[in-house]
Amino acid sequence: MNNKKGALSRVLRYMKGQLPLVALAIVCAAGSVLLSLYTTVLVGKAVDCISVEKSDWSGLYPILLKIAAIIPTVALLQWLMYFSTNKITHKTVKSLRTDIFTHLQNLPLSYIDANSHGDIISRVVNDVDAVSDGLLQGFQQLFTGVVTIIGTLFFMFSLNWRITLVVVCITPLSFAVAAVISKLCFNKFKEQSAIKGELTGYIDEHIGSQRLVKAFGFENVCEEQFAEINERLNQCGKLAQFYSALTNPCTRFVNSLVYAGVGVFGALNAVSGGLSVGDLSCFLQYANQYTKPFNEISGVVTELQNALASAARIFALIDEQPETSEEDKTVLENADGRVEIDNVDFSYVPEKPLIENLNLNVKSGQHIAIVGPTGCGKTTLINLLMRFYDVTDGEIRVSGKPVKELTRNSLRGSFGIVLQETWVFKGTVRENLSYGKPDASDEEIIAAAKAAHAHSFIKRLPEGYDTVITNDAELSQGQRQLLSIARVMLALPPMLILDEATSSIDTRTEMKIQSAFDKMMQGRTSFVVAHRLSTIREADCILVMKSGHIVEQGTHSELLKKGGFYAELIRSREER
Repeated sequence: MNNKKGALSRVLRYMKGQLPLVALAIVCAAGSVLLSLYTTVLVGKAVDCISVEKSDWSGLYPILLKIAAIIPTVALLQWLMYFSTNKITHKTVKSLRTDIFTHLQNLPLSYIDANSHGDIISRVVNDVDAVSDGLLQGFQQLFTGVVTIIGTLFFMFSLNWRITLVVVCITPLSFAVAAVISKLCFNKFKEQSAIKGELTGYIDEHIGSQRLVKAFGFENVCEEQFAEINERLNQCGKLAQFYSALTNPCTRFVNSLVYAGVGVFGALNAVSGGLSVGDLSCFLQYANQYTKPFNEISGVVTELQNALASAARIFALIDEQPETSEEDKTVLENADGRVEIDNVDFSYVPEKPLIENLNLNVKSGQHIAIVGPTGCGKTTLINLLMRFYDVTDGEIRVSGKPVKELTRNSLRGSFGIVLQETWVFKGTVRENLSYGKPDASDEEIIAAAKAAHAHSFIKRLPEGYDTVITNDAELSQGQRQLLSIARVMLALPPMLILDEATSSIDTRTEMKIQSAFDKMMQGRTSFVVAHRLSTIREADCILVMKSGHIVEQGTHSELLKKGGFYAELIRSREER
Protein backbone atom coordinates (compact mmCIF):
# COMPACT_ATOMS: atom_id res chain seq x y z
CA MET A 1 0.00 0.00 0.00
CA ASN A 2 2.37 2.71 -1.25
CA ASN A 3 0.14 4.87 -3.45
CA LYS A 4 -2.08 7.63 -2.12
CA LYS A 5 -5.14 6.60 -4.16
CA GLY A 6 -5.08 3.18 -2.57
CA ALA A 7 -4.52 4.68 0.88
CA LEU A 8 -7.43 7.11 0.39
CA SER A 9 -9.82 4.37 -0.77
CA ARG A 10 -8.87 2.25 2.26
CA VAL A 11 -9.52 5.18 4.63
CA LEU A 12 -12.90 5.83 2.96
CA ARG A 13 -13.84 2.18 3.50
CA TYR A 14 -13.53 2.75 7.22
CA MET A 15 -16.29 5.35 6.91
CA LYS A 16 -18.86 2.92 5.51
CA GLY A 17 -20.41 2.28 8.91
CA GLN A 18 -21.02 6.01 9.37
CA LEU A 19 -23.07 6.67 6.24
CA PRO A 20 -25.92 8.38 8.20
CA LEU A 21 -23.41 10.89 9.60
CA VAL A 22 -21.85 11.34 6.15
CA ALA A 23 -25.31 11.99 4.68
CA LEU A 24 -26.10 14.48 7.45
CA ALA A 25 -22.79 16.30 6.86
CA ILE A 26 -23.44 16.51 3.11
CA VAL A 27 -27.02 17.74 3.58
CA CYS A 28 -25.90 20.37 6.11
CA ALA A 29 -23.01 21.43 3.89
CA ALA A 30 -25.32 21.73 0.89
CA GLY A 31 -27.94 23.61 2.88
CA SER A 32 -25.50 26.10 4.44
CA VAL A 33 -23.71 26.77 1.15
CA LEU A 34 -26.87 27.15 -0.93
CA LEU A 35 -28.40 29.48 1.62
CA SER A 36 -25.18 31.50 1.69
CA LEU A 37 -25.23 31.72 -2.08
CA TYR A 38 -28.88 32.73 -2.03
CA THR A 39 -27.94 35.47 0.42
CA THR A 40 -25.64 36.84 -2.28
CA VAL A 41 -28.63 37.02 -4.65
CA LEU A 42 -30.60 38.86 -1.99
CA VAL A 43 -27.73 41.30 -1.45
CA GLY A 44 -27.67 41.97 -5.21
CA LYS A 45 -31.41 42.67 -5.18
CA ALA A 46 -30.95 44.98 -2.20
CA VAL A 47 -28.28 46.87 -4.12
CA ASP A 48 -30.67 47.27 -7.06
CA CYS A 49 -33.39 48.51 -4.67
CA ILE A 50 -31.27 51.43 -3.49
CA SER A 51 -29.40 52.12 -6.74
CA VAL A 52 -29.63 55.60 -8.27
CA GLU A 53 -31.66 54.36 -11.22
CA LYS A 54 -34.29 52.60 -9.13
CA SER A 55 -34.87 53.40 -5.46
CA ASP A 56 -37.42 50.99 -3.97
CA TRP A 57 -37.17 51.31 -0.18
CA SER A 58 -40.44 49.43 0.41
CA GLY A 59 -39.04 46.36 -1.37
CA LEU A 60 -35.82 46.50 0.67
CA TYR A 61 -37.31 45.48 4.03
CA PRO A 62 -38.61 42.00 2.98
CA ILE A 63 -35.16 41.28 1.56
CA LEU A 64 -33.48 42.27 4.85
CA LEU A 65 -35.92 40.07 6.79
CA LYS A 66 -35.01 37.09 4.59
CA ILE A 67 -31.30 37.74 5.13
CA ALA A 68 -31.87 37.98 8.90
CA ALA A 69 -33.65 34.60 8.89
CA ILE A 70 -31.02 32.91 6.70
CA ILE A 71 -27.95 33.91 8.78
CA PRO A 72 -28.83 31.92 11.99
CA THR A 73 -30.04 29.00 9.85
CA VAL A 74 -26.67 28.87 8.07
CA ALA A 75 -24.88 29.00 11.45
CA LEU A 76 -26.93 26.04 12.75
CA LEU A 77 -26.33 23.98 9.59
CA GLN A 78 -22.59 24.66 9.77
CA TRP A 79 -22.51 23.58 13.43
CA LEU A 80 -24.29 20.34 12.54
CA MET A 81 -21.85 19.75 9.67
CA TYR A 82 -18.79 20.27 11.90
CA PHE A 83 -20.34 18.04 14.57
CA SER A 84 -20.93 15.28 12.00
CA THR A 85 -17.45 15.48 10.43
CA ASN A 86 -15.84 15.42 13.89
CA LYS A 87 -17.80 12.31 14.81
CA ILE A 88 -16.92 10.68 11.48
CA THR A 89 -13.23 11.44 11.97
CA HIS A 90 -13.02 10.25 15.56
CA LYS A 91 -14.96 7.04 14.91
CA THR A 92 -12.87 6.31 11.81
CA VAL A 93 -9.61 6.88 13.67
CA LYS A 94 -10.82 4.77 16.60
CA SER A 95 -11.61 1.86 14.25
CA LEU A 96 -8.31 2.29 12.45
CA ARG A 97 -6.25 2.31 15.65
CA THR A 98 -8.19 -0.68 17.00
CA ASP A 99 -7.54 -2.64 13.80
CA ILE A 100 -3.83 -1.81 13.89
CA PHE A 101 -3.42 -2.93 17.50
CA THR A 102 -5.53 -6.07 16.91
CA HIS A 103 -3.43 -6.89 13.85
CA LEU A 104 -0.25 -6.42 15.89
CA GLN A 105 -1.47 -9.14 18.27
CA ASN A 106 -1.82 -11.49 15.29
CA LEU A 107 1.50 -10.76 13.62
CA PRO A 108 4.19 -13.39 13.94
CA LEU A 109 6.98 -12.71 16.40
CA SER A 110 9.41 -12.64 13.47
CA TYR A 111 7.89 -9.32 12.31
CA ILE A 112 8.18 -7.77 15.80
CA ASP A 113 11.79 -8.97 16.08
CA ALA A 114 12.74 -7.72 12.61
CA ASN A 115 11.30 -4.20 12.88
CA SER A 116 12.15 -1.27 15.11
CA HIS A 117 9.71 -1.10 18.00
CA GLY A 118 9.86 2.69 17.85
CA ASP A 119 8.82 2.68 14.18
CA ILE A 120 5.88 0.38 14.97
CA ILE A 121 4.83 2.70 17.82
CA SER A 122 5.16 5.69 15.48
CA ARG A 123 2.73 4.07 13.02
CA VAL A 124 0.18 3.33 15.74
CA VAL A 125 0.41 6.77 17.38
CA ASN A 126 1.95 9.48 15.16
CA ASP A 127 0.70 8.25 11.80
CA VAL A 128 -2.85 7.70 13.05
CA ASP A 129 -2.82 11.22 14.56
CA ALA A 130 -1.72 12.60 11.18
CA VAL A 131 -4.60 10.77 9.48
CA SER A 132 -6.97 12.20 12.10
CA ASP A 133 -5.78 15.78 11.53
CA GLY A 134 -5.95 15.41 7.75
CA LEU A 135 -9.41 13.85 7.83
CA LEU A 136 -10.80 16.42 10.25
CA GLN A 137 -9.72 19.40 8.20
CA GLY A 138 -9.86 17.78 4.78
CA PHE A 139 -13.41 16.43 4.89
CA GLN A 140 -14.86 19.63 6.31
CA GLN A 141 -13.37 21.55 3.41
CA LEU A 142 -14.38 18.82 0.95
CA PHE A 143 -18.06 18.82 1.92
CA THR A 144 -18.43 22.59 1.78
CA GLY A 145 -16.01 23.10 -1.11
CA VAL A 146 -17.66 20.78 -3.62
CA VAL A 147 -21.13 22.18 -2.94
CA THR A 148 -19.81 25.77 -3.09
CA ILE A 149 -18.14 25.22 -6.45
CA ILE A 150 -21.20 23.53 -7.98
CA GLY A 151 -23.62 26.02 -6.42
CA THR A 152 -21.76 29.15 -7.50
CA LEU A 153 -21.44 27.83 -11.05
CA PHE A 154 -25.20 27.20 -11.12
CA PHE A 155 -26.07 30.68 -9.81
CA MET A 156 -23.55 32.39 -12.12
CA PHE A 157 -24.84 30.43 -15.10
CA SER A 158 -28.40 31.55 -14.29
CA LEU A 159 -27.23 35.18 -14.29
CA ASN A 160 -24.96 35.19 -17.35
CA TRP A 161 -23.67 32.10 -19.10
CA ARG A 162 -21.00 33.97 -21.10
CA ILE A 163 -19.18 35.26 -18.02
CA THR A 164 -19.54 31.83 -16.39
CA LEU A 165 -17.64 30.31 -19.35
CA VAL A 166 -14.69 32.59 -18.54
CA VAL A 167 -14.61 31.13 -15.01
CA VAL A 168 -14.91 27.53 -16.28
CA CYS A 169 -12.08 28.00 -18.82
CA ILE A 170 -9.61 29.33 -16.23
CA THR A 171 -10.48 26.74 -13.53
CA PRO A 172 -8.52 23.74 -15.03
CA LEU A 173 -5.32 25.76 -14.64
CA SER A 174 -5.92 25.78 -10.86
CA PHE A 175 -6.43 22.00 -10.82
CA ALA A 176 -3.27 21.41 -12.90
CA VAL A 177 -1.13 23.52 -10.57
CA ALA A 178 -2.59 21.83 -7.48
CA ALA A 179 -2.07 18.33 -8.96
CA VAL A 180 1.65 18.89 -9.69
CA ILE A 181 2.37 20.33 -6.27
CA SER A 182 0.23 17.68 -4.57
CA LYS A 183 2.37 14.88 -6.04
CA LEU A 184 5.57 16.55 -4.83
CA CYS A 185 4.04 17.04 -1.37
CA PHE A 186 2.90 13.41 -1.07
CA ASN A 187 6.34 11.99 -1.87
CA LYS A 188 8.05 14.28 0.62
CA PHE A 189 5.53 13.69 3.39
CA LYS A 190 5.82 9.95 2.85
CA GLU A 191 9.60 10.22 3.25
CA GLN A 192 9.11 12.47 6.28
CA SER A 193 6.85 9.90 7.98
CA ALA A 194 9.45 7.16 7.42
CA ILE A 195 12.23 9.29 8.95
CA LYS A 196 9.95 10.14 11.90
CA GLY A 197 9.52 6.42 12.51
CA GLU A 198 13.31 5.94 12.33
CA LEU A 199 13.82 8.80 14.79
CA THR A 200 11.16 7.47 17.18
CA GLY A 201 12.82 4.05 17.07
CA TYR A 202 16.24 5.53 17.82
CA ILE A 203 14.89 7.56 20.76
CA ASP A 204 12.98 4.55 22.12
CA GLU A 205 16.05 2.33 21.99
CA HIS A 206 18.40 4.80 23.66
CA ILE A 207 16.07 6.05 26.36
CA GLY A 208 15.48 2.42 27.34
CA SER A 209 19.24 1.84 27.44
CA GLN A 210 20.38 5.02 29.17
CA ARG A 211 22.28 3.16 31.88
CA LEU A 212 24.31 1.34 29.25
CA VAL A 213 24.85 4.55 27.24
CA LYS A 214 26.19 6.36 30.31
CA ALA A 215 28.22 3.37 31.51
CA PHE A 216 30.15 3.25 28.22
CA GLY A 217 30.36 7.03 27.78
CA PHE A 218 28.42 6.77 24.52
CA GLU A 219 26.59 10.09 24.96
CA ASN A 220 28.52 12.04 22.31
CA VAL A 221 28.14 9.31 19.70
CA CYS A 222 24.41 9.09 20.49
CA GLU A 223 24.08 12.84 20.05
CA GLU A 224 25.90 12.70 16.70
CA GLN A 225 23.74 9.84 15.41
CA PHE A 226 20.59 11.56 16.64
CA ALA A 227 21.68 14.83 15.03
CA GLU A 228 22.24 13.04 11.69
CA ILE A 229 18.72 11.53 11.66
CA ASN A 230 17.24 14.78 12.94
CA GLU A 231 18.99 16.77 10.20
CA ARG A 232 17.61 14.44 7.52
CA LEU A 233 14.15 14.94 9.02
CA ASN A 234 14.76 18.70 9.06
CA GLN A 235 15.80 18.83 5.39
CA CYS A 236 12.94 16.58 4.30
CA GLY A 237 10.46 18.56 6.40
CA LYS A 238 11.61 21.87 4.93
CA LEU A 239 11.15 20.57 1.39
CA ALA A 240 7.72 19.14 2.26
CA GLN A 241 6.65 22.46 3.78
CA PHE A 242 8.12 24.38 0.84
CA TYR A 243 6.15 22.35 -1.71
CA SER A 244 2.95 22.56 0.33
CA ALA A 245 3.47 26.31 0.80
CA LEU A 246 3.55 26.74 -3.00
CA THR A 247 0.00 25.46 -3.34
CA ASN A 248 -1.80 28.35 -1.71
CA PRO A 249 -0.09 31.26 -3.52
CA CYS A 250 -0.23 29.44 -6.87
CA THR A 251 -3.91 28.70 -6.43
CA ARG A 252 -4.57 32.27 -5.28
CA PHE A 253 -2.83 33.56 -8.42
CA VAL A 254 -5.15 31.51 -10.62
CA ASN A 255 -8.12 32.61 -8.52
CA SER A 256 -7.10 36.25 -9.01
CA LEU A 257 -7.22 35.62 -12.76
CA VAL A 258 -10.78 34.30 -12.33
CA TYR A 259 -11.78 37.38 -10.33
CA ALA A 260 -10.14 39.74 -12.84
CA GLY A 261 -11.82 37.97 -15.75
CA VAL A 262 -15.24 38.23 -14.09
CA GLY A 263 -14.63 41.88 -13.26
CA VAL A 264 -13.59 42.85 -16.80
CA PHE A 265 -16.30 40.91 -18.66
CA GLY A 266 -18.93 41.83 -16.05
CA ALA A 267 -18.11 45.54 -16.31
CA LEU A 268 -18.34 45.41 -20.10
CA ASN A 269 -21.74 43.68 -19.85
CA ALA A 270 -22.94 46.21 -17.25
CA VAL A 271 -21.89 49.14 -19.46
CA SER A 272 -23.75 47.64 -22.44
CA GLY A 273 -26.83 47.04 -20.29
CA GLY A 274 -26.52 43.25 -20.16
CA LEU A 275 -26.14 43.29 -16.35
CA SER A 276 -27.50 45.46 -13.58
CA VAL A 277 -25.24 46.89 -10.88
CA GLY A 278 -26.73 44.39 -8.42
CA ASP A 279 -26.08 41.46 -10.79
CA LEU A 280 -22.47 42.62 -11.26
CA SER A 281 -21.98 42.76 -7.46
CA CYS A 282 -23.46 39.23 -7.27
CA PHE A 283 -21.01 38.00 -9.91
CA LEU A 284 -18.03 39.50 -8.10
CA GLN A 285 -19.13 37.91 -4.81
CA TYR A 286 -19.70 34.60 -6.56
CA ALA A 287 -16.22 34.82 -8.07
CA ASN A 288 -14.83 35.13 -4.53
CA GLN A 289 -17.06 32.35 -3.21
CA TYR A 290 -16.17 30.11 -6.16
CA THR A 291 -12.44 30.51 -5.61
CA LYS A 292 -12.62 30.31 -1.81
CA PRO A 293 -12.84 26.46 -1.67
CA PHE A 294 -9.68 26.19 -3.78
CA ASN A 295 -7.85 28.46 -1.36
CA GLU A 296 -9.17 26.59 1.69
CA ILE A 297 -8.33 23.18 0.32
CA SER A 298 -4.85 24.35 -0.67
CA GLY A 299 -4.52 25.71 2.86
CA VAL A 300 -4.90 22.20 4.33
CA VAL A 301 -2.91 20.42 1.62
CA THR A 302 -0.10 19.85 4.15
CA GLU A 303 -2.40 17.91 6.46
CA LEU A 304 -4.06 16.06 3.57
CA GLN A 305 -0.80 14.91 2.01
CA ASN A 306 0.71 14.09 5.39
CA ALA A 307 -2.44 12.10 6.23
CA LEU A 308 -2.25 10.10 2.99
CA ALA A 309 1.46 9.40 3.45
CA SER A 310 0.81 8.28 7.03
CA ALA A 311 -2.17 6.17 5.91
CA ALA A 312 0.07 4.39 3.40
CA ARG A 313 2.47 3.44 6.24
CA ILE A 314 -0.43 2.31 8.43
CA PHE A 315 -1.89 0.05 5.72
CA ALA A 316 1.56 -1.33 4.95
CA LEU A 317 1.58 -2.58 8.56
CA ILE A 318 -2.00 -3.87 8.37
CA ASP A 319 -1.17 -5.72 5.13
CA GLU A 320 1.65 -7.68 6.79
CA GLN A 321 0.78 -11.37 6.82
CA PRO A 322 -0.61 -12.46 10.21
CA GLU A 323 0.04 -15.81 11.79
CA THR A 324 -1.63 -18.65 9.90
CA SER A 325 -5.34 -19.19 10.48
CA GLU A 326 -6.39 -21.59 13.23
CA GLU A 327 -9.96 -22.32 12.10
CA ASP A 328 -9.23 -26.02 11.55
CA LYS A 329 -6.82 -26.43 14.48
CA THR A 330 -7.33 -28.66 17.51
CA VAL A 331 -7.46 -27.34 21.07
CA LEU A 332 -4.86 -29.04 23.26
CA GLU A 333 -6.58 -30.23 26.44
CA ASN A 334 -5.07 -31.99 29.45
CA ALA A 335 -1.54 -32.05 28.04
CA ASP A 336 0.39 -34.97 29.55
CA GLY A 337 3.81 -33.34 29.14
CA ARG A 338 5.24 -35.59 26.42
CA VAL A 339 7.33 -33.71 23.86
CA GLU A 340 8.84 -35.21 20.72
CA ILE A 341 11.13 -33.43 18.28
CA ASP A 342 11.74 -35.27 14.99
CA ASN A 343 14.39 -34.21 12.46
CA VAL A 344 13.75 -30.49 13.02
CA ASP A 345 15.54 -27.88 10.92
CA PHE A 346 15.23 -24.14 11.55
CA SER A 347 16.88 -20.88 10.52
CA TYR A 348 15.96 -17.24 11.11
CA VAL A 349 17.57 -16.38 7.78
CA PRO A 350 17.35 -18.99 4.97
CA GLU A 351 21.01 -18.56 4.05
CA LYS A 352 22.19 -19.26 7.63
CA PRO A 353 20.97 -22.61 9.03
CA LEU A 354 20.87 -22.64 12.83
CA ILE A 355 19.23 -25.91 13.95
CA GLU A 356 19.68 -28.99 11.78
CA ASN A 357 18.31 -32.52 12.20
CA LEU A 358 17.35 -32.01 15.87
CA ASN A 359 15.80 -35.03 17.60
CA LEU A 360 14.50 -35.34 21.16
CA ASN A 361 12.04 -37.52 23.06
CA VAL A 362 10.90 -36.13 26.41
CA LYS A 363 8.73 -38.25 28.68
CA SER A 364 6.01 -36.87 30.89
CA GLY A 365 7.34 -35.25 34.06
CA GLN A 366 10.98 -35.23 32.99
CA HIS A 367 13.26 -32.38 34.07
CA ILE A 368 15.34 -31.36 31.03
CA ALA A 369 18.30 -29.00 31.34
CA ILE A 370 19.62 -27.31 28.20
CA VAL A 371 23.22 -26.14 28.19
CA GLY A 372 25.68 -24.93 25.60
CA PRO A 373 27.70 -21.91 24.48
CA THR A 374 26.09 -18.62 23.45
CA GLY A 375 24.37 -18.84 20.07
CA CYS A 376 24.07 -22.63 20.04
CA GLY A 377 20.26 -22.54 19.78
CA LYS A 378 19.02 -22.90 23.38
CA THR A 379 16.57 -19.99 23.30
CA THR A 380 15.65 -20.85 19.70
CA LEU A 381 14.56 -24.30 20.88
CA ILE A 382 12.29 -22.59 23.44
CA ASN A 383 10.86 -20.36 20.66
CA LEU A 384 10.04 -23.46 18.61
CA LEU A 385 8.39 -25.27 21.53
CA MET A 386 6.15 -22.24 22.17
CA ARG A 387 5.55 -21.76 18.42
CA PHE A 388 6.86 -18.21 18.52
CA TYR A 389 8.51 -19.45 15.32
CA ASP A 390 7.57 -22.43 13.16
CA VAL A 391 10.10 -25.07 12.18
CA THR A 392 11.53 -24.98 8.67
CA ASP A 393 11.42 -28.76 8.38
CA GLY A 394 10.59 -31.70 10.61
CA GLU A 395 7.94 -31.90 13.32
CA ILE A 396 7.39 -31.12 16.99
CA ARG A 397 4.68 -33.05 18.86
CA VAL A 398 3.18 -32.33 22.26
CA SER A 399 1.12 -35.12 23.89
CA GLY A 400 1.47 -36.98 20.61
CA LYS A 401 -0.09 -34.18 18.52
CA PRO A 402 1.86 -32.09 15.97
CA VAL A 403 2.04 -28.52 17.28
CA LYS A 404 1.13 -27.14 13.85
CA GLU A 405 -2.25 -28.84 14.21
CA LEU A 406 -2.90 -27.23 17.61
CA THR A 407 -4.19 -23.75 18.37
CA ARG A 408 -1.41 -21.49 19.57
CA ASN A 409 -3.35 -20.32 22.60
CA SER A 410 -3.99 -23.85 23.86
CA LEU A 411 -0.37 -24.87 23.20
CA ARG A 412 1.09 -21.82 24.92
CA GLY A 413 -1.43 -22.13 27.74
CA SER A 414 0.03 -25.56 28.46
CA PHE A 415 3.45 -24.02 29.11
CA GLY A 416 4.49 -21.72 31.93
CA ILE A 417 7.47 -19.60 30.94
CA VAL A 418 9.90 -17.48 32.97
CA LEU A 419 12.48 -15.62 30.91
CA GLN A 420 15.72 -13.94 31.85
CA GLU A 421 14.17 -10.67 30.64
CA THR A 422 11.46 -9.81 33.14
CA TRP A 423 8.29 -7.95 32.24
CA VAL A 424 5.69 -6.22 34.36
CA PHE A 425 3.07 -3.78 33.11
CA LYS A 426 1.60 -0.67 34.67
CA GLY A 427 -1.00 -1.92 37.09
CA THR A 428 -1.31 -3.32 40.58
CA VAL A 429 0.89 -6.14 41.85
CA ARG A 430 -2.24 -8.29 42.05
CA GLU A 431 -3.06 -7.64 38.36
CA ASN A 432 0.51 -8.48 37.34
CA LEU A 433 0.50 -11.78 39.23
CA SER A 434 -2.90 -12.86 37.89
CA TYR A 435 -1.95 -12.06 34.26
CA GLY A 436 -2.07 -15.76 33.29
CA LYS A 437 -5.02 -16.57 35.59
CA PRO A 438 -7.36 -13.56 35.77
CA ASP A 439 -9.93 -15.39 37.91
CA ALA A 440 -7.45 -16.33 40.65
CA SER A 441 -8.57 -15.67 44.23
CA ASP A 442 -6.58 -13.53 46.67
CA GLU A 443 -5.61 -16.66 48.61
CA GLU A 444 -4.16 -18.27 45.47
CA ILE A 445 -2.25 -15.12 44.56
CA ILE A 446 -0.75 -14.79 48.04
CA ALA A 447 0.15 -18.50 48.12
CA ALA A 448 1.97 -18.20 44.77
CA ALA A 449 3.81 -15.07 45.96
CA LYS A 450 4.91 -16.87 49.14
CA ALA A 451 6.11 -19.85 47.11
CA ALA A 452 8.18 -17.48 44.94
CA HIS A 453 9.47 -15.67 48.06
CA ALA A 454 7.94 -12.42 46.79
CA HIS A 455 5.32 -12.00 49.54
CA SER A 456 7.65 -10.29 52.03
CA PHE A 457 8.76 -7.46 49.70
CA ILE A 458 5.23 -7.05 48.32
CA LYS A 459 3.89 -6.46 51.84
CA ARG A 460 6.51 -3.74 52.31
CA LEU A 461 5.18 -1.81 49.31
CA PRO A 462 2.99 1.25 50.13
CA GLU A 463 -0.30 -0.48 49.22
CA GLY A 464 0.84 -4.09 49.35
CA TYR A 465 -0.76 -6.15 46.58
CA ASP A 466 -2.72 -3.06 45.47
CA THR A 467 0.42 -1.01 44.80
CA VAL A 468 0.54 0.29 41.22
CA ILE A 469 3.89 -0.52 39.61
CA THR A 470 5.57 0.03 36.25
CA ASN A 471 8.37 -1.77 34.49
CA ASP A 472 10.87 1.03 35.05
CA ALA A 473 10.31 2.09 38.64
CA GLU A 474 9.49 0.96 42.17
CA LEU A 475 10.99 -2.53 41.80
CA SER A 476 14.50 -3.86 41.34
CA GLN A 477 15.35 -6.31 38.58
CA GLY A 478 15.41 -9.16 41.09
CA GLN A 479 12.00 -8.22 42.50
CA ARG A 480 10.50 -8.09 39.03
CA GLN A 481 11.92 -11.55 38.37
CA LEU A 482 10.31 -12.87 41.56
CA LEU A 483 6.96 -11.53 40.32
CA SER A 484 7.50 -13.31 36.98
CA ILE A 485 8.19 -16.56 38.83
CA ALA A 486 5.12 -16.09 41.08
CA ARG A 487 2.99 -15.48 37.97
CA VAL A 488 3.89 -18.93 36.63
CA MET A 489 3.51 -20.57 40.04
CA LEU A 490 -0.04 -19.20 40.17
CA ALA A 491 -1.00 -20.65 36.77
CA LEU A 492 0.73 -24.03 37.34
CA PRO A 493 0.55 -25.35 33.73
CA PRO A 494 1.51 -28.97 32.94
CA MET A 495 4.83 -27.94 31.31
CA LEU A 496 7.41 -25.35 32.37
CA ILE A 497 10.11 -23.40 30.55
CA LEU A 498 12.67 -21.59 32.68
CA ASP A 499 15.18 -19.56 30.67
CA GLU A 500 17.77 -18.40 33.23
CA ALA A 501 14.84 -17.70 35.54
CA THR A 502 17.02 -16.96 38.60
CA SER A 503 19.76 -14.93 36.91
CA SER A 504 18.89 -11.68 38.75
CA ILE A 505 18.37 -13.25 42.19
CA ASP A 506 20.92 -13.50 44.98
CA THR A 507 22.30 -16.94 45.91
CA ARG A 508 20.36 -17.25 49.20
CA THR A 509 17.02 -16.43 47.58
CA GLU A 510 17.90 -18.64 44.63
CA MET A 511 18.25 -21.63 46.95
CA LYS A 512 14.75 -20.94 48.33
CA ILE A 513 13.35 -20.44 44.83
CA GLN A 514 15.01 -23.62 43.63
CA SER A 515 13.25 -25.60 46.34
CA ALA A 516 9.96 -24.00 45.28
CA PHE A 517 10.75 -24.88 41.65
CA ASP A 518 11.51 -28.47 42.62
CA LYS A 519 8.13 -28.72 44.31
CA MET A 520 6.41 -27.04 41.36
CA MET A 521 8.15 -29.25 38.78
CA GLN A 522 7.09 -32.51 40.43
CA GLY A 523 4.95 -34.34 37.89
CA ARG A 524 5.47 -31.60 35.30
CA THR A 525 7.69 -31.65 32.24
CA SER A 526 10.20 -28.83 32.52
CA PHE A 527 12.82 -27.33 30.22
CA VAL A 528 15.47 -25.30 32.02
CA VAL A 529 18.03 -23.19 30.19
CA ALA A 530 20.72 -22.72 32.80
CA HIS A 531 24.36 -21.88 33.32
CA ARG A 532 24.62 -22.52 37.05
CA LEU A 533 25.83 -25.98 38.01
CA SER A 534 23.34 -26.21 40.90
CA THR A 535 20.47 -25.99 38.40
CA ILE A 536 21.93 -28.52 36.00
CA ARG A 537 23.06 -31.21 38.42
CA GLU A 538 19.61 -32.52 39.41
CA ALA A 539 18.14 -32.72 35.88
CA ASP A 540 16.78 -36.05 34.64
CA CYS A 541 18.38 -35.38 31.28
CA ILE A 542 20.87 -32.73 30.15
CA LEU A 543 20.87 -31.67 26.51
CA VAL A 544 24.22 -30.34 25.40
CA MET A 545 23.82 -28.12 22.36
CA LYS A 546 26.47 -26.89 19.97
CA SER A 547 25.88 -25.07 16.66
CA GLY A 548 22.19 -26.03 16.57
CA HIS A 549 22.76 -29.72 17.28
CA ILE A 550 22.35 -31.84 20.40
CA VAL A 551 25.87 -33.24 20.63
CA GLU A 552 25.40 -35.03 23.97
CA GLN A 553 22.59 -35.98 26.32
CA GLY A 554 22.40 -37.78 29.62
CA THR A 555 22.59 -37.16 33.37
CA HIS A 556 25.25 -35.00 34.96
CA SER A 557 27.34 -37.94 36.15
CA GLU A 558 27.01 -39.82 32.84
CA LEU A 559 28.17 -36.84 30.80
CA LEU A 560 31.13 -36.19 33.10
CA LYS A 561 32.27 -39.80 32.68
CA LYS A 562 32.17 -39.38 28.89
CA GLY A 563 34.68 -36.56 29.14
CA GLY A 564 33.21 -34.84 26.08
CA PHE A 565 32.01 -31.32 25.32
CA TYR A 566 29.85 -31.14 28.48
CA ALA A 567 32.80 -32.06 30.68
CA GLU A 568 34.80 -29.25 29.03
CA LEU A 569 32.01 -26.76 29.76
CA ILE A 570 31.89 -27.80 33.43
CA ARG A 571 35.68 -27.60 33.78
CA SER A 572 35.77 -24.13 32.20
CA ARG A 573 33.15 -22.90 34.70
CA GLU A 574 34.96 -24.41 37.68
CA GLU A 575 38.19 -22.70 36.59
CA ARG A 576 36.59 -19.23 36.63
